[in-house]
Amino acid sequence: MLKQLQINVSGVVQGVGFRFFTYQQANKLGLVGTVKNLSNGDVEIIVQGEDIALEKMLHWLEAGGPRSATITHIRVNQVVIDTNLTSFNIGY
Repeated sequence: MLKQLQINVSGVVQGVGFRFFTYQQANKLGLVGTVKNLSNGDVEIIVQGEDIALEKMLHWLEAGGPRSATITHIRVNQVVIDTNLTSFNIGY
């Protein structure tokens, strides 16, 4: 079933390549959406895809994500599907 999640990740997640590695992981899993830095130091991931792919993305984050990052907290909310998403992009 197609779902869309908003994931906010806290910790040492800016300035360590987190967005790039998240972009790579999302593309590997066939997900669409965006990843961007927030002004409070967190990273926001909007990700859309099938349940299994989303579960794999969450597992990757829960396992620590990229080695260069230190994740201290992950918040996940299911949100309304944006039918305009066609690829995964890094936001600036």
